[in-house]
Amino acid sequence: MRIGLLGTGPWARMAHAPALGGHEGLDFAGVWGRRPEAAKELADLYGTRAYDDVDALFADVDAVAVALPPAVQAPLAVRAARAGCHLLLDKPLAATVADGRAVVEAVEASGVASVVFFTARFQSEPETWIAEQAGAQSWFTGRAEWLGSVFTDDSPFADSPWRQEKGALWDVGPHALSVLLPVLGDVRRVAAAAHGPRDTVHLVLDHAGGASSTLTLSLTAPPAAAGVTVELRGETGVTLLPESSEEVLTAFSRAADALLDAARTGRPHPCNARFGLRVTEILAAAEGMLDAG
Repeated sequence: MRIGLLGTGPWARMAHAPALGGHEGLDFAGVWGRRPEAAKELADLYGTRAYDDVDALFADVDAVAVALPPAVQAPLAVRAARAGCHLLLDKPLAATVADGRAVVEAVEASGVASVVFFTARFQSEPETWIAEQAGAQSWFTGRAEWLGSVFTDDSPFADSPWRQEKGALWDVGPHALSVLLPVLGDVRRVAAAAHGPRDTVHLVLDHAGGASSTLTLSLTAPPAAAGVTVELRGETGVTLLPESSEEVLTAFSRAADALLDAARTGRPHPCNARFGLRVTEILAAAEGMLDAG
């Protein structure tokens, strides 16, 4: 499969480009970016072509991987899908529900495959744990704390405008939801949402399976307080999401495997664009409650 990359920022350099360039099932065919000079620099590193015209890239490839802010990703994903390109997307799918719905409609109308890269869903230890807990179906409550320290001098994402604008809800909220939804069921309603220190937010979710969950999300936690905890409590006791021993590059390569499989078989992946839309809808509902408060 010939695949192109949209985006040239830190995430594209850390995960996308090396994974695409080293994947045996993919031909890394080109790079497009909003800054042509950065696209050329990244393309040269991997011996591929830099494109000035994104539609020309779509015409030359079978799929695209996207490493761009959500507000930029969504309209480009629509154009790529309409051009017949399979989509390896980043989270969140879009910055608004309308934009996310447009991506899903384009994907389904064109019959292309889609995978959204929720990191934990493509790391072997967490994904195995998620599958095991989803099979238990006896959970009473869940708790997710996803606390980062992103805006520090040594962080590659410190200067990310969309993270500064949208905060933890939209950046790490998708990760927490990607773990909780397959275990506790869809969210029937966002029962409560409150602001914490800086960009920290607290959510209470009511799940279709009868359980409730709480989420604490932050990109501005003190470095010593940063970390991820997901805890489930139910009839079988208490269990914690295991840490992964795998690097993000390995997880992204697995996401590429998933896209190849979905394109070959026609079977939707659980983390496809429609799942990404559902996550976007929940985030938007929470954001509405936070704004109203």
